[in-house]
Amino acid sequence: MDVDLFVAAHRAEWARLDTLLAARRLTGPEADELVTLYQRAATHLSVVRSAAPDPALLSWLSALVARARSAVTGAHSPAWREAGLFFAQRFPAAVYTSVRWWLPAAVVSILLGGLIGAWIAGDPQVRASLAAPEDVRALTEPGGQFETYYSANPAASFAAQVWTNNAWVAAMCLFFGVLLGVPVLIALWQNVLNVGLSAGFMAAAGRLDVFFGLITPHGLLELTAVFVAAGTGLRLGWTVLAPGGRSRAAALAQEGRAAAGMALGLACVLLVSGVIEAFVTPSGLPTWGRIAIGLVAEVLFLLYVFVLGRRAVRAGVTGDVASRHAGDLLPEAG
Repeated sequence: MDVDLFVAAHRAEWARLDTLLAARRLTGPEADELVTLYQRAATHLSVVRSAAPDPALLSWLSALVARARSAVTGAHSPAWREAGLFFAQRFPAAVYTSVRWWLPAAVVSILLGGLIGAWIAGDPQVRASLAAPEDVRALTEPGGQFETYYSANPAASFAAQVWTNNAWVAAMCLFFGVLLGVPVLIALWQNVLNVGLSAGFMAAAGRLDVFFGLITPHGLLELTAVFVAAGTGLRLGWTVLAPGGRSRAAALAQEGRAAAGMALGLACVLLVSGVIEAFVTPSGLPTWGRIAIGLVAEVLFLLYVFVLGRRAVRAGVTGDVASRHAGDLLPEAG
């Protein structure tokens, strides 16, 4: 093949492609022309490589085709950028948009837990029907089971155990919510009952200050994460009953993807609370110092949700994955 003749025959097309690549904006016809010229240039590069491997021409034409390919297909989004967008926008937006579900769940749960604790603390017969006196003493006495629970195992393994257990509870609330929210309500009730029982027995023993001193540092963030998971699960269950203007399949797909992302974000939140529970709660820090750490962690999370989350929602972020990853939908009758 005559290289000079080949270059002369296609130089105008290559020059036009180079001009289009240099333009800051393209009209619709120009974009179509760019795609066509890119395909032709890629064919020309293949011909040159096989028939006339001229080094200078190969280098220049390869660079032109690479630029055109980048313009046509778009730049690759690195994983770290996707992770950054998730934690900076999608996760806080998902938590913020579901606040009308998880905030009522938190309020009702706290009120029920307080009522259960007060009932148990104020009625000896109720306490006697729930546990034997020796078991109550073993739980509530100084150095008893309630206190030693946080320091009985090495901190690192205890943190992993706590994180795994809490992450499982959160995941169950998130994904089993599709069963009309019934498993979520059961999980919430069990959580409320456990906290209420412990609070009631400790209050009856005159050690409510110890209860709050041990439960508050990690419990604020941990319970908030559980309430968020529960609220999201209830929202998913409600979507089954009332998908809105979407088809039930499309609504469940969208809410399910958001719930999956929520699971990842809450796993990180629960990891923080697990570390606090394992290393801060049983530490030798004064009670006010341990509670202050828990309060700081809780306030930072709420600011993260209500500042970054609100800002992301106002920018149009819904908590769902990017549209290019969500897949295409079939047309639906209105």
